[in-house]
Amino acid sequence: MIIMEMNENVEMITGDPKKAINKLAWPLIASMFLLFLNNIIDGIWVAGLGPGPLAAVGYITPLFMVLVGVGNGVGAGATSLISRFIGAEKRDDANNAAIHSAILSIIVSLVITIIFLLSLEPLLNIMGASSVLGYAMDYGYVVFIFTPIILIPPIFAGAFRAEGDIKRATLPMVGSAVINMILDPIFIYTFGWGVKGAALATGLAPGIGLLMMMYWIFIKNDTYLSYNRKNFHNDLSMYKDILAVGIPASLEQMIMSALNITVNFMLTLVSGSVAVAVYTAGWRLISLGLLPAIGVGTAAITVAGVAYGAKKYENIRTACRYSVKLGLISSIIVCILLFVFANQVAYIFSYSEASAHLEPLIASFIQLMCLFILYVPFGASAGNVFQGLGKGTTSFILTTFREFVLVLIFAYLLGFVFNMGEQGIYYGMLLGGFLGSVIAYGYIELYVDRLIKGKVKGSEI
Repeated sequence: MIIMEMNENVEMITGDPKKAINKLAWPLIASMFLLFLNNIIDGIWVAGLGPGPLAAVGYITPLFMVLVGVGNGVGAGATSLISRFIGAEKRDDANNAAIHSAILSIIVSLVITIIFLLSLEPLLNIMGASSVLGYAMDYGYVVFIFTPIILIPPIFAGAFRAEGDIKRATLPMVGSAVINMILDPIFIYTFGWGVKGAALATGLAPGIGLLMMMYWIFIKNDTYLSYNRKNFHNDLSMYKDILAVGIPASLEQMIMSALNITVNFMLTLVSGSVAVAVYTAGWRLISLGLLPAIGVGTAAITVAGVAYGAKKYENIRTACRYSVKLGLISSIIVCILLFVFANQVAYIFSYSEASAHLEPLIASFIQLMCLFILYVPFGASAGNVFQGLGKGTTSFILTTFREFVLVLIFAYLLGFVFNMGEQGIYYGMLLGGFLGSVIAYGYIELYVDRLIKGKVKGSEI
């Protein structure tokens, strides 16, 4: 019965691309939402310790997001390679690729652990955290000791997504988020461990998900992919193929962090700290609205990879167009909700007397920047489909051009050259993002069309 279910998962991702994206996307979106909510709740608990610990966590967050980005990036590389082998009906190679991704997850996590632990204090000083260095070190050291536990599950989840087992790809993530929410108040306040308790909860919680995955793979042993030693044949090209997608995908997370840092700097120049506060609060809510498009795009990695491996190139076109359609419908609904309830959601970040004056400013920001959500499905789907084809560098170039170069160029032009100030920066972000998404989607359409016509080389798997 279990083997039949596993085969049904594979049949699902190798069959109708639309049905596959529907089945893969919604659990992904739900788990992403829960993880995002967990991040907000985490901040609320730490805020109770005072401004120092909260600021310290704020300094660690960008470094933590680099860690998360690496895990998700290598996971995307694993999804891409394994799904292409599954599409090509090369199960032995798919098993071997899964084992290679597991080995790579251990190597990468150990290297990053050493790098972060040795460089944490200098990095924090460079970032300007000297005033809260003690808190930041307490939080950061504990979190980064748990790097393997945090980084490995997303990579295993990539393998589960590749075989269409979306439940096992998402349930551990959901479980980890829930456990973190439960442990936070216990460790921080009940045990009195303060900011170290918050870090310990963040580090231990993913261990629950990792244990679940280990049980399914090595004890219950009922996964479609087999991790037995007999299936392993060392092949350096597999590490290369995983990293060819994984490294660019990881760097895309850094690009988004760099964009936010640069926009904060530009807003500081034209409008001061109030504008930065408005942007920081409002962009969190806009980021929440991006989750449907990101979830659908992530599902497209598997479906496009399977179609590419099977040399069913028309299915790639179908997957790309349907992911855009589904993402756009979801984004329109989210945009309308944010626009209508802008004042209510703005209140979340302006409920205190000291910040009450920010509510109308945040609400206006949300009503304008919710338009940003509408065209993300075009760019995100294009980038993720390229990842599915193993073209990680192409995806990275498109994302960098869309989310960094064009957005910042137009933000600078309208904000500074045309002296439109804060509003000009926002209009520039919208214009640059729109043009970048149109270009990215146009390029994937052109590429797939040439692929179908045999004008570019197809899958070599």
